[in-house]
Amino acid sequence: MGMMTRSMNLMMAASIAGLLGFYLLFATVPLYAATGGAGELGAGMTTAAMMLATVLAELAVPWLLARYGYRAVMGLGLALLGGPALLLPLSAALPLVLAVSLVRGAGLGIIVVAGTALTAELVPAERRGEGLGVYGVAVGIPSIVGLPLGLWAGDALGFTPVLVAAGLVSLAGLVTVRGLPATRPARVTVRHSGQARGLAGPALVFAAVTTATGVMVTFLPLAGSPELASAALLTQSLATPVARWLAGRFGDRHGSARLLMPGLLAAVAGIALQTQVDGPVAVVAGMAVFGAGFGVLQNATLAVMFERGDPSRVSALWNLAYDAGMGAGAMGFGLVLGHTGYPLGFALVAVLMAVTLPLTAVRPVRVPLPR
Repeated sequence: MGMMTRSMNLMMAASIAGLLGFYLLFATVPLYAATGGAGELGAGMTTAAMMLATVLAELAVPWLLARYGYRAVMGLGLALLGGPALLLPLSAALPLVLAVSLVRGAGLGIIVVAGTALTAELVPAERRGEGLGVYGVAVGIPSIVGLPLGLWAGDALGFTPVLVAAGLVSLAGLVTVRGLPATRPARVTVRHSGQARGLAGPALVFAAVTTATGVMVTFLPLAGSPELASAALLTQSLATPVARWLAGRFGDRHGSARLLMPGLLAAVAGIALQTQVDGPVAVVAGMAVFGAGFGVLQNATLAVMFERGDPSRVSALWNLAYDAGMGAGAMGFGLVLGHTGYPLGFALVAVLMAVTLPLTAVRPVRVPLPR
């Protein structure tokens, strides 16, 4: 059975459309709110409101999928991402921007959980790792393209064209939704209680690494030269999807559980190098190594969890670990930074990840999804 079926292609197109609309406005909406008099606090509130809604929606997606199926839920996510964005040109007042951010955040939570779960359903079980890797590369494109394009277009063309375009891009994804399966998630029978408990270990490992990601994205530009940080973060953003895809291919052949410890060790080593905040080689090389470890763990933790649970619940837990970890890293590091400084602070982040090393000792299981 081929991996890239019509349903798989349509699902990736829908996910890309939704995420491109999201990333076009991710950095643009806070600037737009600031022009409306919200100031730095208000600008930060727009992102916080959106990510809070994302996390809360992710918790509800398994129930939505079980009740309404993939087609309807993906359509809902795209509508929530796209429709409200078309209201933003009416006013840059903070109450409207916050309300729109909340609704769009819920749409994002729906899209990422439903898309990941549907990938696991559509791809043959023996190629699931590679399928998740391909999906990861595809949905990584909108962030690489959308973030800088949204900022550039907002400055060059004004906010209104960007706001409208982002809304229409997400709504355009609705065209592909009609070709998606209307089925509900397959239920996986957990044959051993240890398999269910086994979801927590990979999720905590992944949350520790996403916490480090939140720290790096937020604070690396402040720790040293912004130009050096830009080069390092670009290196990481390129290394991550490549490693995610390669990890999928390896995992299908040899088992994804074998990748958890090497991936985590690479991530720890990469962050440890960030203690050399003024060393260009150490910073860039460290972020390349961290990006590779992060990509490996994106695939390996998800594949291992899919072996132990049903697609919708696994996808919700994994995405929750992703978003909550990112937010906790940015907020938590900001609280301790005044007491530690950057080198010691980055070292503590590496230690936080290393503490989860015992959780990488996971036994492989093979629980194929029902077809």
